[in-house]
Parts: sequence; C-alpha cells; structure tokens
Amino acid sequence: MGDYPKALEFYEKAHKIYEKALPPNHPNLAISYNNIGTVYKNMGDYSKALELYEKSLKIREKALPPNHPELASSYNNIGQVYKNMGDYLKALVFYEKAHKIFEKALPPNHPNLATSYNNIGAVYKNMGDYSKALELYEKSLKIREKALPPNHPELASSYNNIGQVYKNMGDYSKALIFYEKAHQIFEKALPPNHPNLATSYNNIGAVYNNMGDYSKALEFYEKSLKIREKALPPNHPDLATSYNNIVLAVLDLVVYDIIVDSIQHEGD
Repeated sequence: MGDYPKALEFYEKAHKIYEKALPPNHPNLAISYNNIGTVYKNMGDYSKALELYEKSLKIREKALPPNHPELASSYNNIGQVYKNMGDYLKALVFYEKAHKIFEKALPPNHPNLATSYNNIGAVYKNMGDYSKALELYEKSLKIREKALPPNHPELASSYNNIGQVYKNMGDYSKALIFYEKAHQIFEKALPPNHPNLATSYNNIGAVYNNMGDYSKALEFYEKSLKIREKALPPNHPDLATSYNNIVLAVLDLVVYDIIVDSIQHEGD
C-alpha cells in the first residue's frame, strides 16, 4: 500500500512552486492538480479527488487541442471517480468522452483502447446491463489478445471480467471457462500467496456453488482461505468473506447429502 500522506505532502510542495512560477493555464499545473487528485482518489476521498481532477480538466480544455491524450486522461480519471462514487450515468459520460479521443488518436489495437472499452463495460455491468457489458469486455479482450503476451495480467483481468458477467447472467458453464483462463495466468504470473490468486479461487468456488457442486466449491473456497490467512491482516473483509463462503458451502453440502440420502431411502 502506498504512503499517500507522504505523497500528498510532496505533491503539494511541488504544486505551490508551480502556482508561483507558471501562468494559470500552464499544462504542468494541470498535471500537478491531476497528481494530487489521484492521491485523494487512492485515499478514498472522492469529492476532493473530483475537485482537483476538474481543475486539471479546466486547464487542459483551454490549453490543449480537443483530441489530446491528456484530455482523454482527465475525462477517464473523472469517470473513474464517478464510478467509485456509484454515479454510473456520469461515469459513462466521461468514459465515453475519453473513448472518443482514444479512437481518433490511437491505432485500433492499442492497449489503451482496450482499457477504455473495459472501463465502459464495467459501468454497464454495475448498471446491470450485462449484454452491453459483455459486448464491450469482448472488444477489450480482442485487442488484448492481439496486443499483449499470453500471460499478461490485463488478459487475466479481461477473462475474469467476462467470467463475472456470465456468472451474473446465470451462464455458469461459460463463467467457469473464463474464470479458469484467468486463473491459469494468475498461477503463472503471481507468487503462490498473492491475494489476487485467492480471489481467483474464490470466484471459481462461487461458480461451483451456484452450479450445486458444493464439495468442489468448498475445495476452492478453502484454497482461497489458506492464501488469505497468510497474506491478509486478521480483520480484513476478504477473510470474513472466505469464512462466510465456507460456512454456507458446508451447510449446502449437508442439506444436499440429507436430500440425496432421503431420496435413496424412498427408493428402497
């Protein structure tokens, strides 16, 4: 985890110098506002982050041509803050503004274009429009499969996102295919006790649980828990999630065994 208060201290020192030395619409002043905004965003202070990102954007809209990549970066950052605040309609407006610039400025298989499709897809997913989310996630994946090496983390992210959409749509077989593709990359790219690997085990376990294969779900939930107990502090929310998932899987398995046993006895 970053030392955000320390980062903030030094970014603000730099900003004071820029304010004295530069004209009010200088691009470097916009970068400075952007840097401080990112620290506040990472600290979870979204209203402060938004205020600073908007100051950065105001300068960039005056100082830069309309299709400049830094303008796209500002729109993207503001979109991300609105997404984190749960204001998905505003997030969509700014993500799509960024995307229009990327489409004009970048070659069709550029990784940043894939990220843009992914961002917009995530908003549609959070809005419950799974078919639209899937369409955008697949566009992102198509670019990443061409542009990135086969074990790149962003490929795993795409597979994971598509798996999540299929899970939300109730297509558990397809969800499992994409979650397992993501997991194969995580296993090669990450150390064995990395929290993302635990999340991957948890995701696969959840699909098996929804498919009614409670013993398989329990197996993956326990693998996830084993990593989380080593990697996370004892009061971390992900640990609570693991404990909860295991309890529910055990209860479902007990109920399932009782029902199966009852059916067998009725047939005797």
